[in-house]
Order: sequence, then structure tokens, then C-alpha cells
Amino acid sequence: MKLAKNIKSSAIQVLQKEADAVQNLINYIDEDFVTCVEAILASPGRVVITGIGKSAIVANKIVATLNSTGTPALFMHAADAIHGDLGMIQKDDFVICISKSGNTPEIKVLVPLLKRLGSKLIALVSNTKSYLAEHADYVLNATIAEEACPNNLAPTTSTTVHMALGDALAVCLLEARGFSSEDFAKYHPGGALGKQLYLTVADVVPKNLVPKVSESAPLSEIIVEISSKRLGATAVVDNNDQLLGIITDGDLRRMLLSGADINRVKASEIMTKNPKSIAQAEFAIRALNQMKEHNITQLVAMDGDKIVGFIHIHDLMKEGIV
Repeated sequence: MKLAKNIKSSAIQVLQKEADAVQNLINYIDEDFVTCVEAILASPGRVVITGIGKSAIVANKIVATLNSTGTPALFMHAADAIHGDLGMIQKDDFVICISKSGNTPEIKVLVPLLKRLGSKLIALVSNTKSYLAEHADYVLNATIAEEACPNNLAPTTSTTVHMALGDALAVCLLEARGFSSEDFAKYHPGGALGKQLYLTVADVVPKNLVPKVSESAPLSEIIVEISSKRLGATAVVDNNDQLLGIITDGDLRRMLLSGADINRVKASEIMTKNPKSIAQAEFAIRALNQMKEHNITQLVAMDGDKIVGFIHIHDLMKEGIV
């Protein structure tokens, strides 16, 4: 019991220290940060991010975030840079060097080489009095009070803060570029996330048949239409194929429980008027949200005033959106 209590206490302390450090970053978002973002936006070059040890891992993550949000970025390991990888840096590139101390041997070797290439150097650093900060063109201040490690040694709080500041940089660039959800979809075409951003109702509906009956259709015709198309519902249309209503399996059950004369009932008497519908050009995720909002399992898909089919929650499940 005591061990469990200590574990919970330690975990809470780590999260509290890291949360406080991230919160404190707000105080360091200054004009240098703004100027840095503006300079990257104005440059035709890319962003090359470098670091060593845990900072290299953080650098890789920030590179991935920048690339996925419209800012071309590359990773260069600080140790490999002096063994040929400097060749990846082009004239107009910005180099972000991530370091807690800003004084590691590899960084001290790398900085003069970067300056000689004419690259603009951005220091993402926790020590603004360091060699790196003093030789950088821009400083992104990631100062921390202490690591979450009880020995104040293992990179914990510092890496969290560096990553958070990288996220802030990426989002500022995203917003300044006017990077839209459509742009985001271009870089994330795979998986459920990508499908939410590009899959439309029209992409799903053609896979289904279009069940529909006239408003005067008898019960036998309604049942055959619902059963043969296997969507659990049928549209009710007029002579001009305009949508009048919808009949679902549930409507049929309720009609039978009501004691209605099954030999005389017609579609117009049991249909639900003004059914929920969605334009085929809408994103499929909006169809899912509409189904959730109204607690239903299908929508009528429309092309203007014309019914083009049904989109069912099972269709969205097959696509991995649900």
C-alpha cells in the first residue's frame, strides 16, 4: 500500500513540475519569438533542426510536426553534421539547434560551421547565457527551474518544454500561412484522420443501391424494397422523384404494433416526413456527427433536390471513421 502511494505521489510531482514549466513558457514568448517566426515565413528555404542525445529525438518530432503543417523541415544529427551531413543545408535554410545547456562540445564545433555557411541560426535553449544562445541569430527561450528527475539530471522537464515550444512555433507558422484542413488532408491521406478530412458522402453512397417507392406503394412493395436493398430503409418519392419521406424497419414494426390493416396501408401513411438528409458533397464525418446528434443510423444523401442514395453508419464503420 505504501509503495502504491509513493508511486502515485511521484507521478503527480513529475506532471506538476512539467506542467508548471510549460506554463512558464508563456513568459518567454517575446519579440524575438515573433521576429523568428516572421523570418522563417519570409525565407524561401527550409527549416533544418539539429541536436544531440534526447534533443535529437525532440528535433525529429518537431521536424515531423512542421512537415505535416506546411513548413518544409529536415533533421540533421549534430554529431553527423561534421562528418558530411552539413551538405544538406542550403543557402536560405534556417537551422534550429536544440540544446538544454547550449554548451555541449558537439554544439560548440557545429555553430561556427553553420555561421560560415551563412545559415540563420535559431537557438532553442534552456540556458540563454550559453555559447549557443550568444552566437545565435534568434533565441527561443526554454528556461526551466529544474528537471522532473529527483536528481535533476535526466532530461525530462527540459525535453517536454522544448517539444512544447516547437509545437508553438509550428502552429504559429501554420496559422500565418493560412494552412487549412484541406491542406492538412493532403499531408495525412492515410488512416481515419485522413478520411475525416477528405472522404465525402459521395465517396460512400455509390457503393449502395437506392431504395425508393412511390407514396402509394403497398406494404408488400415496401417490404420487398427494404429487404432487397438491405439498408434497413427506403425513401418515398413523388412522380418527379422528389423526396417526400422515409420508411425504416422501425416504422414497419411500429405500424404492425398499432394494429393497422396491413392489406390497405400505403407508404404515405407510415412514412416519416421531412427525413434527415445530407448533401453528397459534404464530408462523411459530418454525416456521422449528424447521425449522432439525431440518434439515427442512416441519412438520405442528396444532390440538390434529387436523392442519390443512403449513407449508413455501417458504411462509415467500414471506412474506419467511426
